Amino acid sequence: MNLKSYIDSTYLKTAELAGLTEDENESIVKSFIQEAIEEKFKAVMIRPDKVLLARTMIDQAKSKVKVGTVISFPTGENSIEEKIEEANKAIQMGADELDFVANYNAFINGDLSIVKNEILNGTRVGLQNHKIVKWIIEVAALNEKQIIQFSNLIKNIVISNFKEECYANVFIKSSTGFYKTENNIPNGATKESIVLMLENSTPLSVKASGGIRTFQEAKEMVQMGVKRIGTSSAKAIINGEANGEGY
Repeated sequence: MNLKSYIDSTYLKTAELAGLTEDENESIVKSFIQEAIEEKFKAVMIRPDKVLLARTMIDQAKSKVKVGTVISFPTGENSIEEKIEEANKAIQMGADELDFVANYNAFINGDLSIVKNEILNGTRVGLQNHKIVKWIIEVAALNEKQIIQFSNLIKNIVISNFKEECYANVFIKSSTGFYKTENNIPNGATKESIVLMLENSTPLSVKASGGIRTFQEAKEMVQMGVKRIGTSSAKAIINGEANGEGY
């Protein structure tokens, strides 16, 4: 198994969150991009304001690593107009993949018209520009029934509005990794949540993200049927090292 081809190496901390200066934080971003190039990971996932930096470094290296970014991160509560504007800017800067945070609070509150509208129009913007689109549903904020319902909602919108050849370019993704849970409950991908997503997302693919920090965990997720792994511990995972911190 070439696990590297499944990995989106991820660094999504702002300078403020990391307790660093802007220059120090950018140095870390550069190191993640360079590492992704050297290790030939599938993608590097960074904040929108770092997309041009990643695009430039990857193109200069003549690398096939994809540039991924997050939209409406981490709460997903921006309007669809704001999400589309942010997505279009990222596309113009050279992003290959757009990981939208779905408005999971609207979903939980039953405001399904908001959610359906953003899934339809956000997906359309990505696919029309030949980009990969991933929808983060934030499983730690949902119960089992909601995970099933949310996965089905996204799947059905895509099936109803886009051609079959587009399905491979739309993912449902577990987590931002930034959601705060009580009592130290896992805030990212768990086997239980991923099973529910896989069972209810087909023919769309699933990206497991948040809390995957060992080679064995990543391998098990792929064996379950996950097509992408989002992690800030990419090199440690590949080297068989356990990493207890980060995304």
